Amino acid sequence: MSDTRESMEFDVVIVGAGPAGLSAAIRLKQLAQAAGRETSVCIIDKGSEVGAHILSGAVIDPIGLNELIPDWKTLGAPVSTEVRDDRFYYLTKTGGIRVPSLIMPPLMSNHGNYIISLGQLCRWLAQQAEALGVEIYPGFAAVDTELGPGGEVVGIITGDKGVARDGHRKPNYEPGIALRAKYTLIAEGARGSLAKTLIARYGLAEGRAPQTFGLGLKELWELPKDKHQPGLVMHTMGWPLDDHTGGGSFVYHYGDNLAAVGFVVHLDYHNPYLWPFGEFQRFKTHPMIRPMLEGGRRIAYGARAITEGGFQAVPKLAFPGGALIGCSAGFVNLPRIKGSHNAMKSGMLGAESVFRALEQGRAHDTLSDLDEAYRASSIHADLKRVRNVKPLWSRLGTMAGVALGGLDMWTNQLLGLSIFGTLRPKGPDYAQLLPAAKVKPIAYEKPDGVITFDLLSSVFLSGTRHDEDEPIHLKLKDPELPIRENLAVYAEPAQLYCPAGVFEVVVSGAKEPRFVINAANCVHCKTCDIKDPAQNITWIPPEGGDGPAYGSM
Repeated sequence: MSDTRESMEFDVVIVGAGPAGLSAAIRLKQLAQAAGRETSVCIIDKGSEVGAHILSGAVIDPIGLNELIPDWKTLGAPVSTEVRDDRFYYLTKTGGIRVPSLIMPPLMSNHGNYIISLGQLCRWLAQQAEALGVEIYPGFAAVDTELGPGGEVVGIITGDKGVARDGHRKPNYEPGIALRAKYTLIAEGARGSLAKTLIARYGLAEGRAPQTFGLGLKELWELPKDKHQPGLVMHTMGWPLDDHTGGGSFVYHYGDNLAAVGFVVHLDYHNPYLWPFGEFQRFKTHPMIRPMLEGGRRIAYGARAITEGGFQAVPKLAFPGGALIGCSAGFVNLPRIKGSHNAMKSGMLGAESVFRALEQGRAHDTLSDLDEAYRASSIHADLKRVRNVKPLWSRLGTMAGVALGGLDMWTNQLLGLSIFGTLRPKGPDYAQLLPAAKVKPIAYEKPDGVITFDLLSSVFLSGTRHDEDEPIHLKLKDPELPIRENLAVYAEPAQLYCPAGVFEVVVSGAKEPRFVINAANCVHCKTCDIKDPAQNITWIPPEGGDGPAYGSM
């Protein structure tokens, strides 16, 4: 077993094979070919294959794909179910009120968009990238950046493999690899571990609002043919959440009798007894939803954090030696529930900035023109006109906040201005919980195994796999704090906010309660890193290739 760390040299290294990272790689190669220049590009991804960790609704605005690969239809992109029926409802416990399309801001319309599996699209994009000469290595987790003498990023380091839980090296031990590059693009998705470190190291979020998040949970259903409505897009808000808890649902019919059924809970909720997974299961019992699912079969499950801070929370993108792209920076348009188009565009912007630098013979410096390009881009315009929706929703609740947010979107679209200016969020999500003594516990019904399900059978359908004998990748700064403080004050909310049953408080007889981490269950959603009220939990990548296997999710 050698301690020698191998290294590889590239012009550009990209961390993450999602829509942003793949778009950046493709655009770099397109530019290099047009200029007759050899440019080496490498992508690594912690999933076992491209798409394994990709989870999204997803209804995609094709604007980014149109720009990146104009002939995507001819080339066979897995984008075929066009939106035909676009509905939005406010739900009560027993019914729902459809919001007329005439009063919806035009930017909320989904007509011209497509219902897709984002994982399948990413696999297709990876094929296009490889055809251009991009090297893609799934199954490798980036655990750290490599720094030069001036503190600039000169590459990344992948995680060691074959390390036991107690730290000793197993027979299959392999040290991580140093991937060095002139520029490094970070495209890890929401709350990535490298992005989190880089934002703090270089002060990229100074002067910005704190990033806020939602937790998205999704099931993939196979419906009876007579209940399947290809092209149906349905969004709801209201029940089962109360007026002071933000979130909503989506139902998308596409493909071969498939329906993507999902639920999003904004992570600025107050009640530590709220169980996002339980709210999702309860949603499916609604009289508008249950009949649609009856006779169907649930075939997959997953969960992922979603950036929701929008315009006010986008950090500085460029740092010495690289840049943040995609959801590492947070380009989701919350009211539209869309981010893939902006992620792709940000990847293209990052690639263009990097290529200009390479053409000038530069390396490892700050891409100062990237932030200017972002401010002049469609991403900036897309986020700016919806910038007040989340702050209004969080401050005023669903009924008043969404109504005023809709008015604000209308004035932004028609007049180019907001009657509210630019509002800031209340604060970071972890600071929003109330003590358990000040709220009422929430009772959740037992699953019926037909429409509603238990958590562990759901995690099984995510395909999640970790070696039981590897280091725990959920790190506690203070191992005693979950019982000493979080249990005493907040009833230890990690037991509920985690959508995979990773965290438990176990009491055995007369013994003191213990905080248990079932790391093998983790679906890599990062909610614990976001919502823990003491910011005591840090998520880091486990061994490369571990985690969920979302396939066609």
